[in-house]
Amino acid sequence: MSASPVTPLDYIAAGYWQDFLAERPVAGGIAYEAELHHCNLDESLASLQRIDTLLSQIRRDMIKAGLWDEATLLADEHHRNFMVFLGFYAGRILAQQWQYTPHWFGEFELRKRYPVLPLLSDDFYQHMAVIYRDDNKVDAKHNMPSLFFALAPIGLRLFGHIDRPFESVQGGQVASGLYQAVSARLPSVGDNHELPISAAIETANKEAVKTVVPQHNSKDTQANTESINSHFDKEPQTAPELIKTDTLLAKAHSSTVPLEAPSAQTASVKSAPVSLKQTEPKPAVKPVIKESPTPELFTQLLIELKEIEVAQTAGKTEYEQASKILDQFEQYIAKQGKPRAQVNFSQQHLAAKQQALLKLQESANAGNSTAMLRLAMYELLDEGINSNSAEDTISGVEWVQQAASKNDSRAQRLLSKMYYQGFGVPQDMTNGKYWLEQAAQNGHLEAVSLVNQWQQAQALISTQKQEQHSLKRYQLLFAVIIIVAILIFIIV
Repeated sequence: MSASPVTPLDYIAAGYWQDFLAERPVAGGIAYEAELHHCNLDESLASLQRIDTLLSQIRRDMIKAGLWDEATLLADEHHRNFMVFLGFYAGRILAQQWQYTPHWFGEFELRKRYPVLPLLSDDFYQHMAVIYRDDNKVDAKHNMPSLFFALAPIGLRLFGHIDRPFESVQGGQVASGLYQAVSARLPSVGDNHELPISAAIETANKEAVKTVVPQHNSKDTQANTESINSHFDKEPQTAPELIKTDTLLAKAHSSTVPLEAPSAQTASVKSAPVSLKQTEPKPAVKPVIKESPTPELFTQLLIELKEIEVAQTAGKTEYEQASKILDQFEQYIAKQGKPRAQVNFSQQHLAAKQQALLKLQESANAGNSTAMLRLAMYELLDEGINSNSAEDTISGVEWVQQAASKNDSRAQRLLSKMYYQGFGVPQDMTNGKYWLEQAAQNGHLEAVSLVNQWQQAQALISTQKQEQHSLKRYQLLFAVIIIVAILIFIIV
């Protein structure tokens, strides 16, 4: 998870993408929206090739129709939104390749964060850029921060020609399309300082090996029990309900859908543990990086529930008991690299999760806002106690609202995101801003940073308006003086 603060453009990028997926109209409209859906935007690198083909076709069509005029099209909100949407999409794919959450900066943030960049205020293609990896490191390929000005290759594909060169703000020529521009920034084995992925895969493989190596030489049934206990928390539970859950999870290892499926690597380790290092698979040259199974909205929430302490007066024991079980499910789901709905569990495991959710609900009913938020997450993901999508969504929103009314800054921040993104509630920027400010007032650091950014932006806009107003007054006064002087001259 990135430590960078969320920016206003991040919300716009998420809103564009969710509206596109839901086939909802974007404010202001997007040109060629039907053609974009035909491009099958599946968040793959190949989809960028399809976009480049579409851009080339649009260019040819505009030239044939006599509409190929860059200034005129940039003044059209439909075409601007079209290009901005494609920029957001390309940045999203690039960040996925680096296992990073993309963060977008507008011209104001770029000038403040990277004052050395030679930005031109009148250049539409320099008005936004994405950080697609750890911005504390320098991109060795480009000797610049890991910024991607995604609008530039789009503009070059549409309007570039011998008399209209596109030069990168970071130096050099702009790539001739999104696929080329993104591919040039992909992680590679040669860039070890840039590529944490190989180390991550190796670590994950070692952890998987540790999970399946038996701790004692004993019977197969005992080894199986120890294997499942190495995946789940072996700390003894005091509550009778969770003792029953622990036992159930241990028995579930022999079911048809185990939490840790045996592999060829497992068999190799069991037969020859001495050659453990030799059995570790080498990382691929360019591993396929998949998006997190859990929406960022909730991965951030789970982090905040652990890192931001909010005093609770009731339901603490029940929440701790439930979270021990649910945390283990979350850890397993995170390793799968596929959507949560596609992760399979046995009936025994599902029963264990159901018991933990009931314990979580007990804590929430007692007034524990942390439990309310955790329960809301599962219900908004359609994984709640009732497993009914419509009912769960309503209930999940109500739990978040109830926790927010208790001045829980984590709930208020989550509720602001839901309103900004239209997740579970109708999209409402006014309500989103209100709950963001409430979270900031209650000390939520990210919310404080965002509110400060908004205030700075508003102050800048206000200053610009005042300067423009003053300039108009001076111009008017100067015109009056000239007119009076002319009249005096005529009269005299």
